[in-house]
Amino acid sequence: MSVTKPALKSLGMRHLALRVSDLERALWFYRDLLGFQIVWQPDPENVYLSSGCDNLALHRAESVSRDEGPLDHLGIIVGSAPEVGEAEAALLRAGVSILQGTKTHRDDSVSCYVSDPDGNSVQILFEPTISPQEVPASPR
Repeated sequence: MSVTKPALKSLGMRHLALRVSDLERALWFYRDLLGFQIVWQPDPENVYLSSGCDNLALHRAESVSRDEGPLDHLGIIVGSAPEVGEAEAALLRAGVSILQGTKTHRDDSVSCYVSDPDGNSVQILFEPTISPQEVPASPR
């Protein structure tokens, strides 16, 4: 399992999607108490929030069980839309399970979903608002 070149140039884990049983209560917590702003609400079941440099998706679920947990997926940000497809191809060559191929979404973001070794869903994501932001140099 040695890799000589990473499959993608990550700009960080700045996207997280949670399943919530009560969207209004979750909005109250993240927006009203923690200060996140609504970026996009495509429908009554989903809302996307940001603190300015990240993206938090809240997806209404009928129930959130302890077994399943609240995590829907985590998102790794990349710098451009073409990088998503390139990452998907590289991850597929490395034997990673592709859960959903590269797709353009209604808000012009582009992503694919892969499975990590423990079955967690990881979204490789170009998001037009946060992908272009400067990323601080990593500490060494």
